[in-house]
Amino acid sequence: MKKIALMAAALAALSTAAMAEGDIKAGKKVFKKCKACHSLKPADNKVGPTLYNIIDAASGANPDFRYSKAMAEAGLTWDVETLSAFLTKPKDVVPRTSMAFSGLKKPEQVDDLIAYLQSEMETE
Repeated sequence: MKKIALMAAALAALSTAAMAEGDIKAGKKVFKKCKACHSLKPADNKVGPTLYNIIDAASGANPDFRYSKAMAEAGLTWDVETLSAFLTKPKDVVPRTSMAFSGLKKPEQVDDLIAYLQSEMETE
């Protein structure tokens, strides 16, 4: 029984650590910068791929979107850390990405946006 409780506590700690510490409401406002090219609806690709359930997804994995060669071959997982780095300086994380956005300048905007993306994820 103790083992199960310890495992549950460890999993809860890992889940909490993976959550962005931003403001969801502020993140929704930051997403306005993204929504000209991206959607949060399933299978709703625009100029950029849908960001539906993007957290912990593999880069370049949407079969209905034609990614740049750089993104298709990046081999990343969009965990909080990787997504945070990409949102700050996309071309540092994926050189030759075709995403025109240069990145968010304020770290709190990155945290807020990731918190918003997490809040919009479908849970099973």
